[in-house]
Amino acid sequence: MPFSPAYQPDPRFQELGPEFADPVRAEAFPKTILRFRNDRAAASVGLDGLSKDAWIAHFGRFEPLPNNLDPALAQRYHGHQFRVYNPELGDGRGFTFAQMREAGTDRLLDLGTKGSGRTPWSRSGDGRLTLKGGVREVLATAMLEALGVPTSRSFSLIETGEDLQRGDEPSPTRSAVLVRLSHGHIRFGSFQRHAYFERPDQIKALTDHVIETYYPELSGSNDRPVVLLRAVVAQSARLTARWMAAGFVHGVLNTDNMNVTGESFDYGPYRFLPHNDPNFTAAYFDHGGLYSFGRQPEAVFWNLQQLAGALSLTADSDALVVALNDFAATYRAELTAAMLARLGVRPRGTEDDAVLVQAAFRAFAEGGERLRWEPFFFDWFCGDKDRALAGPRSDLYGQAGFAEFSGLLAAFAPDRPERLENAYFARPEPEELLVGEIEAVWAPIAEADDWSAFYAKLAAIEVSRRAWGLA
Repeated sequence: MPFSPAYQPDPRFQELGPEFADPVRAEAFPKTILRFRNDRAAASVGLDGLSKDAWIAHFGRFEPLPNNLDPALAQRYHGHQFRVYNPELGDGRGFTFAQMREAGTDRLLDLGTKGSGRTPWSRSGDGRLTLKGGVREVLATAMLEALGVPTSRSFSLIETGEDLQRGDEPSPTRSAVLVRLSHGHIRFGSFQRHAYFERPDQIKALTDHVIETYYPELSGSNDRPVVLLRAVVAQSARLTARWMAAGFVHGVLNTDNMNVTGESFDYGPYRFLPHNDPNFTAAYFDHGGLYSFGRQPEAVFWNLQQLAGALSLTADSDALVVALNDFAATYRAELTAAMLARLGVRPRGTEDDAVLVQAAFRAFAEGGERLRWEPFFFDWFCGDKDRALAGPRSDLYGQAGFAEFSGLLAAFAPDRPERLENAYFARPEPEELLVGEIEAVWAPIAEADDWSAFYAKLAAIEVSRRAWGLA
């Protein structure tokens, strides 16, 4: 049977009605060449038994899944883009294709597309995705998952056989359609749209839908907008902290790129840090560094303020401000937890936890450009000083500037130290995803349609995911 008992369709989004989305159909593509399928993710929703032909039928030609959304729905939303309000947004090159329950957790998950063609919200765009953009997103989601970041998962990548014109890369360039599996695609900008049109009734309907669908534990509250904001603040603080601990720069933290379930998604000009640099930016067009690495917490908080502003049409503003102001303390606690997890040590539950994290950032500053982000966590994993001092950066760690960090780290017990027995930690270097590596994966695809480096990189990232054990 192609659909296992784990396939549990539950198309909830259509219940919201026509004010929230538009029915759409995917483009008919000249080709449908399967380049990537995520069978581990597919197994979680009962779709791993699909044959290659069935997979392409559903995720290349977008034949509806049984008892699921038909037609697919392009969501309506607004948003601030680099803090300038844009009322002309919406799903311009994607749609929500299906919704189903996750085996083992019963969470509702969405299958959403990127590059599936024009919609009513495409404006002047062609609704397409470059193949390189799809490759980059598959790599990003794999790496982020390995590093313990709540993220959408790349589900499918199919090359579509069109030549696309783009101003920021050599053209014509190859095209693709990506499908991502995510906990939810309702954005901060989904609320902003209805605030813009002064529709508190629609904000209330969306609030009720989000709580009943994604936060059912809050359904008994009499003050739903406030408790929802409090939950979104907590999840957004957790996500931001995980980005920071992973050394990840999203690049485009607009309000339409943040969802209410606290998962990272939609990876355009992202970058992973080569070394600690608060001013490091990912997007070449972010001239002022608005979304630089060190300003990501500020950017997320600003976006939460816009969500609170939209919710204020249905709730007491003072209560929303109180909920909003939980962000700073929650973010600090989540950053401490995320950094300790990356170092592989158990929290002590005292101020010592935060003191160690502060010392780690001072160590990064001491190391400067000589100390790459990922190797620091790799070398000191589970607090193993002997291993760090025996590795390729021993001369750096032996300097006086690292004495404080290593001394503090010695007081922490390792968390699951058996992880160090994995062969991954016998390597001299960890798996990384710096921009040069992405280009090295793409070059043979572009030049000779050689996908071996792409699959090898994904396999190597999977080895690291299992070794880190951070998920």
